[in-house]
Amino acid sequence: MNRLRAAWPSLSELFIGAPLWGIQMLISAMIGLYLRHGMEASHVIDLAILYFGGGLLSWPFNLLAGRYLALGHRVEARFAGFFLALTTGTVLMTAFLFAMEYRVFYSRWHAPFGSVIWVFQFVFTGASAVYQFLVLGLGLFLPVGLVCLLATSMALAKRMR
Repeated sequence: MNRLRAAWPSLSELFIGAPLWGIQMLISAMIGLYLRHGMEASHVIDLAILYFGGGLLSWPFNLLAGRYLALGHRVEARFAGFFLALTTGTVLMTAFLFAMEYRVFYSRWHAPFGSVIWVFQFVFTGASAVYQFLVLGLGLFLPVGLVCLLATSMALAKRMR
């Protein structure tokens, strides 16, 4: 419990870092979309909100997990901890938001809430959405997202003592 308390980030780190990380993920997705499709997607605004939201909402979890992993280690291990936390947390949150959007769209054809069939539909709709995001959406984090990930991980690793 003391390790978790020691890893707890300050409010300024949470509230300043979250929108900055969200903006980095937004820029990454938009540049990735431009490089792949010349911004010809029909849902550019929706994608922008999705990637910004994924970065914004994942930041508190990413920061806490990264600080927890990095606590008491040398700068190289701190970098690895932040790199791992930022990568997995951001991808998972963005995939989750995509799955919830997917779920909202398909909910009109699903069984009533709480039924056994609804549970199966919820689970399999979410799983297929996450799979679709991993196949089609992860590429939008590259190449700019990787640069942002490296720079942010290094800055956080050097900042933490």
